[in-house]
Amino acid sequence: MSYQWLTLWRYAGTFVDAAWLTLQVTLLAFVLAMALGLLAALAKESRITLVRWISGCYIEFIRNTPVLLQIFIIFFGLPSLGITMSAFTAGVLALGINVGAYLAETFRAGIQSVPQGQREAAYILGISPRQMFIHVVMPQAARAVYPAIINNLIQLLLGTSLLSAIALPELTGTATVINARTLLYIQTFSVVLGVYLVLSNLFSWLGNLIGRRVFNPPLVTKVKKSVWFRRVTFPVNPVKQRNPV
Repeated sequence: MSYQWLTLWRYAGTFVDAAWLTLQVTLLAFVLAMALGLLAALAKESRITLVRWISGCYIEFIRNTPVLLQIFIIFFGLPSLGITMSAFTAGVLALGINVGAYLAETFRAGIQSVPQGQREAAYILGISPRQMFIHVVMPQAARAVYPAIINNLIQLLLGTSLLSAIALPELTGTATVINARTLLYIQTFSVVLGVYLVLSNLFSWLGNLIGRRVFNPPLVTKVKKSVWFRRVTFPVNPVKQRNPV
């Protein structure tokens, strides 16, 4: 049994390269998704009917169609229109567009969670709409939607496995090739599952760390002692409260 793991160890460098490629796709697609999501959320809140309609069509179409078919359309369908791109570019574009639609609704919910009274107060103080959005609305909205953003980032990381369908040598695609060479099904895919688990927990840990540092008070606080073992103390000479006359 040990010789099987030794055989798989020869591909350690290949797994590392695949993990690095997965991280690149994840981060680039996430940056694209953040930009598209914010633009779509602002467009959905626009006063112009056409802008709201375009944003709504984008959100509804992407969220109600399979992401794998979206990848196929971008990678296999666009070349028929004269638009050719590599598997890496198509994967980043497809995942970024897909996650951007979900982030658009997340951002819109965060913007709407800011009380209307604060916007009216900023308007009375003579603050411009741009300054009000940057200094009043956006900080509160970011705090409200930050956990959901981290969850979308982790889902984007796991969604990169679909790019193996267009022959991108990320983790799942690399594992499929190595499995075809070695026929070590359990060992190969167990290694890939472990790598995904480590990367997703790493993103979660970094997200919690950033949340504690950026937001004040922090989103995640450390509990030093359990409530069940908390010691309750009383003053030595308690002062009795007198009844009002």
